[in-house]
Formats: sequence, C-alpha cells, structure tokens
Amino acid sequence: MEPSPFIDYYETLEISPNANAETIDRIFRYLAQRYHPDNQDTGDHHRFSEIVRAHDTLRDPVRRARYDIQHKNYTESRSKLAEEAGNPENMERDVEIQEKLLSILYMKRRRNIHNPGLGNLELERLSGCPHEHLEFHLWYLKEKGWIARMENGTLAITVEGVDHAHSETKHTAGLKLLPDPIHSAEGF
Repeated sequence: MEPSPFIDYYETLEISPNANAETIDRIFRYLAQRYHPDNQDTGDHHRFSEIVRAHDTLRDPVRRARYDIQHKNYTESRSKLAEEAGNPENMERDVEIQEKLLSILYMKRRRNIHNPGLGNLELERLSGCPHEHLEFHLWYLKEKGWIARMENGTLAITVEGVDHAHSETKHTAGLKLLPDPIHSAEGF
C-alpha cells in the first residue's frame, strides 16, 4: 500500500507556518463559511473537509508539533527537487546512464541472440546505477519501446532500441568528424 500524499495544511488554510492560534482560527472561520456545503454560491464539500482537517491539526499544539516535523521534511524535499531541476548536469547524466544501459543490452543481445536478457540486479551492477535510480531509467526505456521484459523476467533491447543505439552512434561519430573551428581557422 502506497503512503498517502502529504497535504500542506498551511497551504490549505493559506497561512504562514508561523501563524499563531488566533490567525489560524480567524482564517478557518472565513474559509469554512466560504466553502461550507450549505453555501449555495461557493460551497465545496471536499474543500470544506480539507479546511476542517487542517484546522483540527494546526489548532492542537501536540498534533501541530508532530505535523510541523513532517512539514519541514516535505519543504526540504521540495527544495531539493527544485535544486535538482535547476542543474542541467542531472539530465545529461541521466541520458548517459540510459545510453549505457542500452549499450549493455545491445552487446548482450549481440553476443547471445537466444538469451539476450539481463536481470535488474545485473544491470544495476554493470551500469553502476543504484536500484532507486535504475527504476526510473528502466521505466523510460520501456516506455520508449527500446527495451522489453522477456518471458523469463529479464530485460532485453528491442529492435527499436537497436535502431536508437545505431542512430546515437552515427550522431556521435558525426560530431567527431566535424572540424575543430579553432584549428581550421588557423589554416586560412
């Protein structure tokens, strides 16, 4: 069973995590009145339930203290996510890992056409990619149709994956054939 997603009660009540009890009660009354199911203009049963849950948690000092620990972890996690998203090297590294996985599976199929698959643990070991990151890359490669799960449970490169590997090899080789602009300018 997957854990339920974290709900930011401060965001639900549209208040700061530093808000005092008086502010929490005042905002709660305003939002509860606005979203109460009996309000024919702006009533929203689901939103009202969220507001009540948020108020009940943040108004109780013990529950709020427990919640604030979770909120801090959630906020730090979101900050790390934003930091990772701002670093283009992460995406470049992902592309390299995916190309390495395809290359490994390409060579495995080329060596043994009748037993072309590798298991997740072996792919993890050969690629140097930890399990928690490998899952993303395998998901991506499967969704693209470049790898597939075999009947015996192992993963193998597909025809589309071979074609992609060939096109990437040609692309990389083409880049190497381009003249160096600095050295070609010296020849003039």
